Amino acid sequence: MIDRDRYPVDPWRLVETRYDEEGVSETVFTVGNGYLGLRGNHIEGRGAYEHGTFINGLHETWPIRHAEQAYGFAEVGQTIVNAPDAKIMRVYIDDEPLSFDEMEVHEYSRALDMRTGVLERSVVWMTPSGKRVRMRDERMVSFEERHLAVLRLELTVENADAPVTVSCQMVNRQDGAGIYAGDPMAGKGDGKPGFDPRKADRITERVLQPVEYWQDGLRSALSYRVSDSGMTVAVVADHIIETENEYSARTLVEPDIAKNVFRIQAKAGVPIRIDKIVSYHSSRGVPPRELVDRCRRSLDRVGVEGVDALFTAQREWLDAFWRRSDVRIAGHDDLQQATRWCLFQLAQAASRADGNGVAAKGLTGSGYSGHYFWDTEIYVLPFLTYTSPQWAKNALRARVMMLPAARRRATQLNEAGALFPWRTINGEEASAYYAAGTAQYHINADVSYALGKYVRATGDVDFLRREGADIAVETARLWATLGFWRGTNGDSTFHIHGVTGPDEYTTVVNDNLFTNVMARYNLRFAARIVSEMEVNDPAAYSALVERTGLDGGEKDAWTRAAEAIHIPYSEALGIHPQDAFFLEREVWDLEGTPPEMRPLLLNYHPLVIYRFQVLKQADVVLALFLQGNHFTDEEKLADFDYYDPLTTGDSTLSAVVQSIMAAEVGYQDLAREYFEQALYVDLADLHSNSSDGVHVASAGGVWSVLVSGFGGMRDHDGQLSFDPRLPVDWPELSYPLQWRGSQLQVTVTRSQLRLEVREGDPVEFTVRGTAYRAAVGEPASVLLAGQGPVRPGRPTLRGIEDARRDDGTRLSVSLPVTTTTIPIIDVYEA
Repeated sequence: MIDRDRYPVDPWRLVETRYDEEGVSETVFTVGNGYLGLRGNHIEGRGAYEHGTFINGLHETWPIRHAEQAYGFAEVGQTIVNAPDAKIMRVYIDDEPLSFDEMEVHEYSRALDMRTGVLERSVVWMTPSGKRVRMRDERMVSFEERHLAVLRLELTVENADAPVTVSCQMVNRQDGAGIYAGDPMAGKGDGKPGFDPRKADRITERVLQPVEYWQDGLRSALSYRVSDSGMTVAVVADHIIETENEYSARTLVEPDIAKNVFRIQAKAGVPIRIDKIVSYHSSRGVPPRELVDRCRRSLDRVGVEGVDALFTAQREWLDAFWRRSDVRIAGHDDLQQATRWCLFQLAQAASRADGNGVAAKGLTGSGYSGHYFWDTEIYVLPFLTYTSPQWAKNALRARVMMLPAARRRATQLNEAGALFPWRTINGEEASAYYAAGTAQYHINADVSYALGKYVRATGDVDFLRREGADIAVETARLWATLGFWRGTNGDSTFHIHGVTGPDEYTTVVNDNLFTNVMARYNLRFAARIVSEMEVNDPAAYSALVERTGLDGGEKDAWTRAAEAIHIPYSEALGIHPQDAFFLEREVWDLEGTPPEMRPLLLNYHPLVIYRFQVLKQADVVLALFLQGNHFTDEEKLADFDYYDPLTTGDSTLSAVVQSIMAAEVGYQDLAREYFEQALYVDLADLHSNSSDGVHVASAGGVWSVLVSGFGGMRDHDGQLSFDPRLPVDWPELSYPLQWRGSQLQVTVTRSQLRLEVREGDPVEFTVRGTAYRAAVGEPASVLLAGQGPVRPGRPTLRGIEDARRDDGTRLSVSLPVTTTTIPIIDVYEA
């Protein structure tokens, strides 16, 4: 899937051996920490797909102009802002610029080292006058100091004396033009011009209004206020030059650019080193001058401790991260490299978000306008919960902070409680297309599910009682008013109509199975924790009642609704319909769809897609995973066999879930295939849009495939269990877990599962239904009789053709067609 000449296998580094100015390379070589992200643009700062510097939560707002307005439509859009770019360190030899398009390159290598957290590039080139120049540059965004980044340039003219100029710059690309622009360049990246809903919204007016800008010696400062959102941002950079060559420095500062230019009379073989230390601070309203002062203080600390201390702290931070996070695949360095890259992306997206959300693209690009989705709760938070629970707690606190806006949104949609936004940065709904946006009410249950998983895995009832319970209460209230009862004589069922499930190719439906199953969880969870708080912590319960106005009878109403919620099932087909009318549609012939017509969302009108049984991503299958204890093995197999051939995989969220469930029901080869699709989705640009940023949820899903799919881990009802499905050519899979304060190491081979408690209390767990216990110094080793069921091949549409619905009508497989003649409709025969 990946060009191994250009990206050779290295289990700890992503190495690039050939220069290419493209968006995918910029994305995959991004460095960040969850607060600040610097795209992998080269330091020359010239042509690029997108010159990107992103700060979590820094955004602009703008009015959404609907062609046809209606009450309750989202009104204010939000788009991530391209912060001032401090990556630029341009090099000139004999006043000729370093330009990959023109120079004679002898050596080139760029590597992202996932142990040190440093992006390093080495280049050797020859000038037209025959001067051999060796250059090495490094880039790091500190995990320890979230507001700091370091850029280091080392340069030597090896065989001659030469005048050298290094121009260090900070540029406002958000409002720039030409080569200073922050917008993606035409003709770069996926090569598909025109509409693409996955890309960022564009703002044509000026976004960053200059406030304070100055220079003091080799320190430069720029600061801005965002025009409409009112947010503020400041960037200050220090420059340190070390060389035995003679040099001079000059400076220039204007509202949108600051330059520190070093002119060096380089002697042959005498090295030059320049360190550029940059601090970024942002706020929802703190004056820019105060942010400049904060940047100063951040840089002053570096002046005392030294730049090298930042590199040392980065390595120590990552050593600790990998001890609690590294998933090891024995004998497959290629898979190991890609796996570690995915896990590293999760650290870069979430580690220092510190109460902000985790965007769908992290801080690697402007795709999806920098919005937070349900991706965080379902695909990213499991990894955070089981490896770095503090990060998971921080992400959940971001949802707590959104509750006031979510309450207002629920009221606007005539519901009680709270409705979390489908896509947002500031907590307000930003989805302009309600059918595949606001209608996805399941996000409420997704957030509550993530909260429940966090509390089960960590035992952090303090957070639950202080803040988390508010989420459970308000989301349960929405289901209670959104749903309704139908039936008589004591045989009533609870239904939820007019919603969209995870599959965005089927919208605004009744009784979406995923939504109903997850709402049932949400209602039960809320009722249980309220009851437990009332009994075990009356003070916390009273505070909850005070905060939310909780009525004593609500929890009983939630329980009744949960027990009676309608779960669709087709007796004729022996499957769970995705929704009440899903099986009434005709079946889209995916196997017969030309490749050039994929993805469907870029080639067919939504109404065309909505008329067919065809899935953008796993929907019912996702419910089988998240709530697997409520489905039998037979139901899981039947549902997977039906829905897998209908799933396009047009969403990068899909392959991970399909892999997990394929492994569980026995399609071992197919599970491996889906795993590799998810693993390489960005490194191989499988969806032709990695230029716009990393698919962070897919990276999180890779961890879930390894741990829950092949590793077989589940935690239903708070019980830790394992049922491994190790691929046939993997000799060993090993992964760490944190479970209720204990640090575990799980190792799976084809013949046994071994669980060690590295530190903490003893742990009880089950393997294929049998209970075991492990403690520090007392590991548990469990013999395995195989790796579960094994089924050849994969489900196909041939299993669907000629099947009959509950009303006796036959299912047929077809494609949408256009005809220039008037068809004659024959009498229908069942």
